[in-house]
Amino acid sequence: MFPQSVFPDTAEVDSRGQLVLGGCRAADLAEEHGTPVYVLDEVTIRARCRSFIDEFRKLYPATNVSYACKAYINPALAKVLQEEGMGFDVVSGGELATTIIAQVPMDDVYFHGNNKTPQELSEALEHSIGWVVVDSFHEIQLLDQLAGEAGKTQDILIRVSPGVDPHTHVYTTTGTLDSKFGFSIQTGHAAEAIRMGLAAKNLNLRGLHFHLGSPIFELEPYRVATDLVLRFAAEFREEGLEMQRFSPGGGFAIGYTRGQEPPPISDYAEAIVSTMTETCQDLGMELPTLVIEPGRSIIGPAGVALYRVGGIKEVPGIRKFVSVDGGMGDNIRPALYQAEYEVIAANKANLEPAEKVTIAGKYCESGDLLASDIMLPKLESGDLLAIPAAGAYCPSMASNYNMNPRPPMVLVKDGKNRLIRRRESYQDMMHCDVD
Repeated sequence: MFPQSVFPDTAEVDSRGQLVLGGCRAADLAEEHGTPVYVLDEVTIRARCRSFIDEFRKLYPATNVSYACKAYINPALAKVLQEEGMGFDVVSGGELATTIIAQVPMDDVYFHGNNKTPQELSEALEHSIGWVVVDSFHEIQLLDQLAGEAGKTQDILIRVSPGVDPHTHVYTTTGTLDSKFGFSIQTGHAAEAIRMGLAAKNLNLRGLHFHLGSPIFELEPYRVATDLVLRFAAEFREEGLEMQRFSPGGGFAIGYTRGQEPPPISDYAEAIVSTMTETCQDLGMELPTLVIEPGRSIIGPAGVALYRVGGIKEVPGIRKFVSVDGGMGDNIRPALYQAEYEVIAANKANLEPAEKVTIAGKYCESGDLLASDIMLPKLESGDLLAIPAAGAYCPSMASNYNMNPRPPMVLVKDGKNRLIRRRESYQDMMHCDVD
């Protein structure tokens, strides 16, 4: 059965057994743009933006929804997101430059990262970024100095680490004590950072931020961390901390396989908003502007990666390898996080599974496997495979390993497709090399 829950909203299988995305046959997209290729469904992107904005603002109108650009961003995508009323969360000078090129209002941009460089902070100040989320004592001192030299007062949030385990992969857990991110509440570093931020002459500390990790399938970690951080913030009211903004970050989960069912957006909204309002009322604290930062949960479900089958190798009694023309260079997550994905034969989507196979990439690593021991129809060289939920982190973490060009990306809607990133050429990969 077609795993509709992990594909974009517009995905369907036509009468000929062909996968259709945004009204475009996957086979036609592969023929026009080559493979591998990332396909983004515009309807799904816009619907996810609207769902986050609507569900949170229905419960708490003073909510800002900022897209986490690390999931993936480029100028064309930024314009779509901006049209839907999204703000932006950037973590590098490159992501900031993308929002600038897309003419995003800088008031709606938050700059995150545990080790922003002097150049990045200077660029942020030069373009009058709305918010810097500071993440180290060094950064507080550096940003205060740079803001003073620029004759500006910079609004900041401080990232704290509440010590709450969200029960996700160890590499993507960020809100615990043993993490490079945030000032720990338990060690006293968060209290020291708040006092340092309040004392800085060229900084305006206006609230706190935390991020537990991603993807988070449970609601309780949000409730616990929200209550904990707000109660911690209340301890500094007499010292001048006004919680004008409060951000529990993002981390909202998506389904990667048909057995995964993340909570609906409305449940995340209820857990965060109800805890925030109840805790603030209990503390006699004015309600702050709420800032949430979905990334994966916006772009992830909208993306599908298409691959062409090449060599097929059967090891009798052990495994059948089906090799494709992409792999860990365009989706590092299976190798890095042991992430699991659904895979379908895009040109045989109406056929029943007939054999167990392992989908192998073309890269020179034994661990370059996109999916292991899965059931698919009998495959042949030239068949087209589709991996859903590929919009987040697959393109943003792509590399040129083995000097392979990164894939193109197309945006589909109403039977039409638009190239929003072309395939890299060999010349592109050598452009910065000096002979």
